[in-house]
Amino acid sequence: MTQTEIIDRIKQLKKEKNAIILAHYYTRPEVQDIADYLGDSLGLSQMAGTTEADIIVFCGVHFMAETASIISPNKKVLIPAEGAGCSLAEGVAGYDLREWKKANPDGLIVSYVNTTAEVKAYTDYCCTSSNALKIVQSLPKDKKILFVPDKNLGAYIQKVTGREMEIWNGDCCVHDKIDTQMVLDKLEEYPDADVLIHPESSCSHDDRILNHPRAFMYSTAGIIKHAKESPKQRFIIATELETIHKLQADNPTKEFIPIHPKTICGQMKKVTLEKVLEALEKEQYEVRLPEDLREKAWLPIQRMLDLS
Repeated sequence: MTQTEIIDRIKQLKKEKNAIILAHYYTRPEVQDIADYLGDSLGLSQMAGTTEADIIVFCGVHFMAETASIISPNKKVLIPAEGAGCSLAEGVAGYDLREWKKANPDGLIVSYVNTTAEVKAYTDYCCTSSNALKIVQSLPKDKKILFVPDKNLGAYIQKVTGREMEIWNGDCCVHDKIDTQMVLDKLEEYPDADVLIHPESSCSHDDRILNHPRAFMYSTAGIIKHAKESPKQRFIIATELETIHKLQADNPTKEFIPIHPKTICGQMKKVTLEKVLEALEKEQYEVRLPEDLREKAWLPIQRMLDLS
């Protein structure tokens, strides 16, 4: 089948099966283009909870589809690329949190949404990069906090809020490579450009970056908003490369330069048009959790959504 034929067939099946396609900004451009909703983790979670579709085809990595299934247990959630994982989600286990809770029974665990359902089940509050600052600032000041699993996002939150936290030693294998020198070099090379940086980056808690007038720390949705609203014409994008597809579509007269040509999440690229079509045709790779686990994992997500 040609790409056009695949897209036409996907559209036909969506209509026949009352299906919706949700896609993350890091997926391939052609997958982004067929999505009914394109977003970051927070936006996708919110959409999963409000859609009236019977089937959700989640174009992203496994923890994202799992989160959608937690939020919408009455929907059939399909993941086109069954093996698409995440270094963050794989960096901490439910056992780790259970042991921390034993040692700190009055402490609070804040988990980045990039975690498994098992981890969420031992979590008090979930967060995304869009709402992490707000959620941590809302917590009682006399409580000990463990933040998992992203060490860079955790250090950024701690730096900005001044809130002491115990931070897990996990990272995004893509963003962790975006360091301070890389950003400073681009700021010097492009003196007319803003640098828009995801807080999973290793430079996110460096004062040289945080205090720079042309460096901005945002979730992916925040990066897209800044670029659209700014009068500037040139931007350095310090996050996953495919975000530029959306940025360029929204701002055809502006220039977007990747911080590095290899800021690529290979796991997200496992989702292809062919796999989206196969998921819809066969309704395969459904993500569904045992109800007791789902209920435990839902509570911290619900708290996150209520505070967003």
